[in-house]
Amino acid sequence: MSMREETRKGKMTVAEAGRKGGEKTAQTHGRDFYEEIGRKGGEKVSQEKGSQFYSEIGRKGGEKVAEERGSELFREIGRKGGESRGKRRE
Repeated sequence: MSMREETRKGKMTVAEAGRKGGEKTAQTHGRDFYEEIGRKGGEKVSQEKGSQFYSEIGRKGGEKVAEERGSELFREIGRKGGESRGKRRE
């Protein structure tokens, strides 16, 4: 029996159950709940893996963005940052 057939007979797929559970949790706990568990998770990873971990994933992310979007994106970001910084100095 396929998942579609199971759903039609009143059974729920794992994906559907997960989606419904996530929606219920969001209704019950709200945004602050997710911010708190995210913060705690980030602190735990930081303690276990250290700053080198974040440096490495940042480097890999930057390489991927450069590969996909090209170096022009970084030139544009740098130009905008320079303009913003220059305005603050005036």
